[in-house]
Amino acid sequence: MLPDLTDLNSFRDALSNAPGSDGDARQGAADRNGQLTKPPGALGRLEDLAIWYAAWRGDARPQINAPQVIVFAGNHGVTAQGVSAFPPEVTVQMVMNFEHGGAAINQLAKAAGATMDVHALELDRPTVDFTTGPAMSKDELLRALQTGWNAVNPEADLLVVGEMGIGNTTPAAAIACALFGGEAADWTGRGTGVDDAGLANKTRVVAEGVALHGGSGDGLEVLRCLGGREIAAMAGAIAAARILRIPVVLDGFICSAAAACLARTVDGALDHTVAGHQSAEGAHGAVLAQLGKEPLLSLGLRLGEGSGGALAINIVKSAVACHSGMATFAEAGVSDG
Repeated sequence: MLPDLTDLNSFRDALSNAPGSDGDARQGAADRNGQLTKPPGALGRLEDLAIWYAAWRGDARPQINAPQVIVFAGNHGVTAQGVSAFPPEVTVQMVMNFEHGGAAINQLAKAAGATMDVHALELDRPTVDFTTGPAMSKDELLRALQTGWNAVNPEADLLVVGEMGIGNTTPAAAIACALFGGEAADWTGRGTGVDDAGLANKTRVVAEGVALHGGSGDGLEVLRCLGGREIAAMAGAIAAARILRIPVVLDGFICSAAAACLARTVDGALDHTVAGHQSAEGAHGAVLAQLGKEPLLSLGLRLGEGSGGALAINIVKSAVACHSGMATFAEAGVSDG
């Protein structure tokens, strides 16, 4: 059961008091894994994935029947600085495409047997250009977190969150720079395909934003000052999944930046997550390294939308299917040596 979010402190408290994984289920899953009809370790990371999943679901022999994909959409005032190859109007157009089933994420969610939900957050009112002031007020941040918090289906058993927001690799780069240090150029990539001049401009914008707001080490304050509504909504959904003990498959660079804000807010806040993939956005690998997450896939994706995370659902499902569906040596009447 999710508590109500009445203010940002209630969000922090809920995340701080979130349950951990189930040690008994983890041990039971590990014991079962050691008895399955295969050589020890023969399924590699699939074995670790299944045990991790079992521990979070509190079931030594779990199943995945109800994965959920949620796409959040938001617009960014910083796009007025020319940081994207596409105009902000594309955000609205792509939301319509999602709703009509025409985007890549629709196909990938369907292929993974996942339900898909779309939430557009005040697209007619972009966030503030973060080079001039905080992207969001505290109330705006809270509302965005609440959108994600309330979007998670308590009956889901695996979650992927994705995003749509023209220009949103810029706030993601700024968040990463503010949280992890280094130069703006270390974290700023081409996004949807800006040219060299566009990349230089985008890097300048990230540097200006971090210089203005980057002094705080607090994850939620970095999210408020440099993020966006869809990024905050992703953070809210990932946090809600932790409360509900729903494992999460992280998507790409922008999703990982949202997750990083949670990791900076509460230690261990991402223990219920795995990295679905490493995208082609240059700094994504560096963010994953900072989070201690090894990606399941690396296919050169740079679409966003939750596409890499949705693709990895099938990896997690396969891991759990092998773990829970295979016979033990005793059940199969096979000698274990």
